[in-house]
Amino acid sequence: MSFNKNIILYPGLSYQIVGILFQVYNELGPGYKEKFYERAIAVSLTKGSLIYKNQVPYKITFQGRFIGINYLDFLVENKIILELKKGDYFSKKSIEQVNAYLKVTGLKLAILAQFTSQGVRFIRLLNIR
Repeated sequence: MSFNKNIILYPGLSYQIVGILFQVYNELGPGYKEKFYERAIAVSLTKGSLIYKNQVPYKITFQGRFIGINYLDFLVENKIILELKKGDYFSKKSIEQVNAYLKVTGLKLAILAQFTSQGVRFIRLLNIR
């Protein structure tokens, strides 16, 4: 499979989500618990007329057997996973977690947002499999 790194998946929706992240950070600022950023983002997604689910459960299976459950912070428009973290850097663990979400859901795009003391940062993670 050939992959063009210049292709942006869901550009309008992605930009709208990123805009919401900055709006929330600009209004709340640093220092809040992740759950408060999550609640503020839910308010903004609703106000932006976006269809979303939060704390979306998905099953983890191994060799056809259920071994656990995990939760996506947000699934926006049934297309983009939005995962929130608090802290000043993207950890390898967080990136691996989001890549696992992409793998298990089969979705193509996730946005990992980091609420830091200096602002909000984000990275887009692609499922190119």
